[in-house]
Amino acid sequence: MTEHWAWDAVFYHIYPLGYCGAPERNDFSSPPAHRLAEIEGRLGAIQALGANAIYLGPVFESESHGYDSVDYRMVDRRLGTKEDLTRLASAIHGRGMRLVLDGVFNHVGRAHPWFRELRSGGPASAAAARFSGVRAGASPYGDGFSYEGWGGHLSLAKLNLRDAPTRAELIAAATSWIEDYGIDGLRLDAADCLDLGFLAELAAACRARRGDFWLFGEIIHGDYRRWAKPGPLDAVTNYECWKGLWSSLAERNYFEIAYALNRQFGPAGLYRGLPLYAFADNHDVDRAASLLPEPALLYPLYCLLFTMPGVPSVYYGSELGARGRKGRGEGADRPLRPSMAELESSPPEPDLARAIARLAALRRRLPALRRGGYRELLVRHEQLAFERASPEGRVIVALNASASPVELELPVGGGASALVDELDEGREAFAVRNGVSRITLYPRWARVLGVL
Repeated sequence: MTEHWAWDAVFYHIYPLGYCGAPERNDFSSPPAHRLAEIEGRLGAIQALGANAIYLGPVFESESHGYDSVDYRMVDRRLGTKEDLTRLASAIHGRGMRLVLDGVFNHVGRAHPWFRELRSGGPASAAAARFSGVRAGASPYGDGFSYEGWGGHLSLAKLNLRDAPTRAELIAAATSWIEDYGIDGLRLDAADCLDLGFLAELAAACRARRGDFWLFGEIIHGDYRRWAKPGPLDAVTNYECWKGLWSSLAERNYFEIAYALNRQFGPAGLYRGLPLYAFADNHDVDRAASLLPEPALLYPLYCLLFTMPGVPSVYYGSELGARGRKGRGEGADRPLRPSMAELESSPPEPDLARAIARLAALRRRLPALRRGGYRELLVRHEQLAFERASPEGRVIVALNASASPVELELPVGGGASALVDELDEGREAFAVRNGVSRITLYPRWARVLGVL
């Protein structure tokens, strides 16, 4: 298994336009507002949560939500200037943390100079080669031609990534972020729509500048190996386990997530050795707190997120138990992207951040939780137990989603004399007899048991 800094990462995901309370639309005329300083001012709290890497959503000039790019080099005026981003990146790195930016290369906004050139010259212009599906016809915007948009959204004009000049300019933008801000990686937006040849070229260019550069892609469906190992990326978003993380709790059905974990990481798992990006929620999906029938279930959810295989990530505000459901129509994502100041004013679950910090510290202390294999030991509707084993040691994780304490007999296997709860402040110990240990689980919590 190849060593990489990402194996040891705990990410904190920030959607900066929302986090900083920026206006919803860019007027392209206002002076820069230095809102990125808000993130810099909270780095101490982020690090105290246990995060050692930050995934920063779109920061470059766009029309509205950041994914309708207008300029890949200019920092969005609603967030600040290049100097502000340079200062933030320096502050992050000064704390020994990593920085990953969003690479939005599948599409651009209609205000992008390339699209303005297309509108001016039409399908016969040289700019037409930069976009996908340009042909004579009509669009709802009255362009006099038609073109492809991401997911049918014509406000997001899909780029033709087989066009050599377009590829070259996008890759040059990405490598400039390495040179200007020292970024440690990229999250590739809509990676399932990106040309694999482009991804391979982008990866080679980035890794030529930084050998430990980490690239992960936003993938929802499909075989993750198409994009990551042997594909050109290092990892992808683990949407399969995202769904199981909350719905197994909401439906009292740990069998769902147990099946996914075994399929992905078990002895014959498809993605063994892949540091998949694991998350409970993000800027595109309902907050986990809004998907669970009661807030207490957030605790076993994060216990699993921080002990299962993968690279865990916390979406800003979710460590406070923030709620939010996707709406409909224009602005549907706004409830998922409030300002951090608003969330901090009245945190619904103030104890959750401390629990997450404990879990992050435990993950940092126990190598088996970061690099160990996965073997299921027991699964019930509201209990799940599994082993994480690495050359540095064995750990058994036992989760209880029930509102009541539960006794379990864990099949520990041979060679063990006792189990010690590394998550418990008192480090409670349990004997192992004939390869079995009888343990008690607290309600809505977990034990992370070192094997002696």
